[in-house]
Amino acid sequence: MKKKSMPKPPKFYEQFVEKYPQVANKYEELGDAVHDQGPLSHRDRALIKLAISGSHLYSSAFKAHIRKAIASGISREEIEHLVLLFLPTVGFPSMMAAMGIVTEQLEEK
Repeated sequence: MKKKSMPKPPKFYEQFVEKYPQVANKYEELGDAVHDQGPLSHRDRALIKLAISGSHLYSSAFKAHIRKAIASGISREEIEHLVLLFLPTVGFPSMMAAMGIVTEQLEEK
């Protein structure tokens, strides 16, 4: 699947980078190193990050990973199925909250 260009980061992240450039640079270097360390594909990593951030209801991170997943060619149906998989593990309320975030993010477009 062809990788699309990554979406622009949220304004608050851009402000963080501007205020703390050294910290932001090290954070991004760490992320790159972790990504490059193992055998998982870009797509697999995108789905895993969606699952982690969504199941913990890290709203800002989940929204960012939804945008990145869409830019990586992951479909809305795949994202919704991933969120549905939260149900037996993290429960109905968390799954519904995450599904609401997905709907909100994808209907803004």
